[in-house]
Amino acid sequence: MRTMKAVVLERPGAPEVLELQDRPIPEVKPGWVLIRVKAFGLNRSEMFTRQGHSPSVKFPRIPGIECVGVVEASMTSTLQPGQTVAAAMGGMGRQYDGSYAEYTLVPETQVIALHTQLPWTTLAALPETFLTAWGSLIDAVDLQSGQTLLIRGGTSSVGMAAISLARDKGAIVLATTRNPAKVPGLLQQGAHHCIIDDGHIEAAVKQIYSGGVDVVLELVGVTTLFDSFRVVRRGGILCNSGILGNSWTIPQFEPLAMLPSTVKFTVYGTDAVSAKNSTVALQTIVDAVQQKRYHLPIDRIFPLHEIVQAHQYMEDNRAQGKLVITISD
Repeated sequence: MRTMKAVVLERPGAPEVLELQDRPIPEVKPGWVLIRVKAFGLNRSEMFTRQGHSPSVKFPRIPGIECVGVVEASMTSTLQPGQTVAAAMGGMGRQYDGSYAEYTLVPETQVIALHTQLPWTTLAALPETFLTAWGSLIDAVDLQSGQTLLIRGGTSSVGMAAISLARDKGAIVLATTRNPAKVPGLLQQGAHHCIIDDGHIEAAVKQIYSGGVDVVLELVGVTTLFDSFRVVRRGGILCNSGILGNSWTIPQFEPLAMLPSTVKFTVYGTDAVSAKNSTVALQTIVDAVQQKRYHLPIDRIFPLHEIVQAHQYMEDNRAQGKLVITISD
């Protein structure tokens, strides 16, 4: 029996519950693709799963909602061994074992074939992060050149990707952070204005745009949602695409009382990510990164055996940019 190194969650808890174990390499089966993982990005949703906040996740589980690598084995004619691919979402690391391993078995519906010369570490930073930013700003909002965009949660990896994408579209970008020390990084990424977020940003935003902004990308989630609505202009739009605030529900939600008139409200969830829906978008993103039109800073790169340290770094909110895990050959 061939084995692999894999990070396993036997139970929820602190970063130390992430255990590096020897596990059997999964057997390929119809409708699924075995990927040899080269690298993967870390995501806060994986931290929430580790902490026990994902009730649908059954333990033990190999976490990880995205990866890049090469096809090891496939029963489909469209994906050949050795082909460069990305995989993301679709229950990965939640309903079935994910990417924190040397190999992962993924439904072919979630496997995106790519043509690129980008290094694995750069490529690994893109799938979930940029596809979320793309789905929010392009698919859900249809962001236009000249529009004003506020990104609440700007120093998150999705926030940083959204800044880059919005600047390329010609939008004027405002970004929030709770930490003044992270303002230079936001400006370097391309934000035109930075707002220090103390939970109430209306006054600061309206000092810049008295009538409010055209679009808000809400990445913190329901903990700041109604405050964010106060900075959207009449007829503007708010897209909620994140849960950085670690809260999922709104008690006693009353839309007529809580939502401002004429302001549109939409969401983008990564359940929309699939090979069918996302291949063109991700290839466009990869090409734009290669052309240096899009940029996403990588804060740190960890080897797989330092996964506990990587999760602690993420939980401490020390990163400004994407955290990437590499798997050595």
